[in-house]
Amino acid sequence: MDNNLDMSKHEVKIVDRNVIYLTGIDKIDSFNNEEFIMDSVMGQIKLNGDSLEVIKLDTHDGIVSIRGNVSSLIYNDVKRKDQESLFTKLFK
Repeated sequence: MDNNLDMSKHEVKIVDRNVIYLTGIDKIDSFNNEEFIMDSVMGQIKLNGDSLEVIKLDTHDGIVSIRGNVSSLIYNDVKRKDQESLFTKLFK
């Protein structure tokens, strides 16, 4: 992984479906040993698998490394309710 990271960029690297490296992560919303839900610069990410655990978390650079059996990685472009714009909230 590059030491000079641009926080506006996003990268995913999966090695042998056992380790996943992600950059451009804004925050981890929730996690357990079967599911991680994260916000990235490219939208919300849902990672599913089993025996999942964080092996590296760098909140300053937005880097997350997770070990376990990865079964799926899904991007969700729909904004969560608390991320709606002020304009959208005013005209509901």
